Amino acid sequence: MRTAYGVETVRAAERDLMARLPEGALMQRAAAGLAAACADLLARSSPGRVYGSRVVLLVGSGDNGGDALYAGARLARRGAGVTAVLLAPERAHAAGLAALRRAGGRTVEITGADADADTGTAAVAAVRRADLVVDGIVGIGGTGGLRPEAVPLAEAAERSGATVVAVDLPSGVDADTGEVRGTALRADLTVTFGTHKPGLLVDPAREYAGSVRLVGIGLDLPAEPELEALQHADVARLLPVPGAESDKYRRGVVGVAAGSARYPGAAVLAVAGALRGGAGAVRYAGPATRDVIARFPETLVSDRGPKHAGRVQAWVVGPGAGDDAGPVAEVLAADVPVLIDADGLRLADASAVRARPAPTLLTPHAGEAAALLGVEREEVEAGRLAAARELAARYGATVLLKGSTTLVADPGNGSADERGTAVRVNPTGTSWLATAGSGDVLSGLAGSLLAAGLPARDAGSAAAYLHGLAGRRAADGAPVGAHDVAEAIPGAWRDVMRG
Repeated sequence: MRTAYGVETVRAAERDLMARLPEGALMQRAAAGLAAACADLLARSSPGRVYGSRVVLLVGSGDNGGDALYAGARLARRGAGVTAVLLAPERAHAAGLAALRRAGGRTVEITGADADADTGTAAVAAVRRADLVVDGIVGIGGTGGLRPEAVPLAEAAERSGATVVAVDLPSGVDADTGEVRGTALRADLTVTFGTHKPGLLVDPAREYAGSVRLVGIGLDLPAEPELEALQHADVARLLPVPGAESDKYRRGVVGVAAGSARYPGAAVLAVAGALRGGAGAVRYAGPATRDVIARFPETLVSDRGPKHAGRVQAWVVGPGAGDDAGPVAEVLAADVPVLIDADGLRLADASAVRARPAPTLLTPHAGEAAALLGVEREEVEAGRLAAARELAARYGATVLLKGSTTLVADPGNGSADERGTAVRVNPTGTSWLATAGSGDVLSGLAGSLLAAGLPARDAGSAAAYLHGLAGRRAADGAPVGAHDVAEAIPGAWRDVMRG
């Protein structure tokens, strides 16, 4: 499992460690890992090419710039031509700067008129000629986008063709939230120290990080992170496995109340996901019984509504429901876990959701989340982590916020002071999953895991993980339909169980 901690937690751990180490030792550990990563990249592009390569350090004030300077000194001692562009010369890390100069590195200062100079400045010219650019402008405490004097350098780095390596996280992104409120420098590789930061796992900041390489520096961190990303072994421990005495009812029965005369396919796709999610049986209650039975004859069907469908251990409601709020209200009144998706999110009474004693899992995409929160979609997409936490707190439900970064937040995650369990970030998936009906498959899959006995947070997390893997398997770099994703779930499940 990958974990991420916020800025204040990381800083506290760094202070504790520095109190036990010789002065400067912690920065040297970070610089050594950073220099090794840079050397690996240079050697990969041209074997043995550290010697004679052109490296430019973009150096801000403080420790982030110090890491870059010390790493640059190490590369200079190996024969690289290293130039440090100092964006705040008077506040550059003095010891790191001295180390770079002793190793033969040179400096260029951005001061006065240079701050507004065009692309003919010495600093920009150096960036354009570089083989590798190290982004040490802003550390984990930075907020907002890059300052004006840094923007031309960031633009030059992105246009130069040089490999860009970010120190701890890309400059211009928010370490705690993953938000990008202005210009940020896009990296090919981010070398982060001690632990991942939330912004490295959550879009839109994640898009700027490139690949992420974690360098251990000996931090002693709390047991409970702010974010976590499951991996195969974690999901394998969650997935239900029938025992020798299992039958279809002991394995759980999931009810699906979905579809309408206009959208019968939503019912079919939700059932497709549910049948592959670990429950022993699927009951369908809705107007699309003929379509469901034609495709999946093993489904138990009823056209009399959820109250008359028979006993279930969990319900999925909402996909393709149209404007019929009746089934949604019936399902919310049930004393079993409920997953609400799509039209169900619009039709569900918020007070009824909050009053439920049984677990509730909401699965909105950004547009649906925006409607529930009363904000614009762009606000949700820019601040996905905040939106997931706010929705969970407001509705007293677990929230699976779908999108480029799928997040799963429990109600206790809504407050910065009392977040409870960590928000989960799904690391699987592909952009090809942005296709009609894909979310219906995910809802059925997650609902089936709820019926099999998983808590809402685990059911949502495991379903998102499997759904993402299935999307990758089905697409394999080409367009894919939702039914293809459903059919690929068993293969994804086997991959997870095999490790």
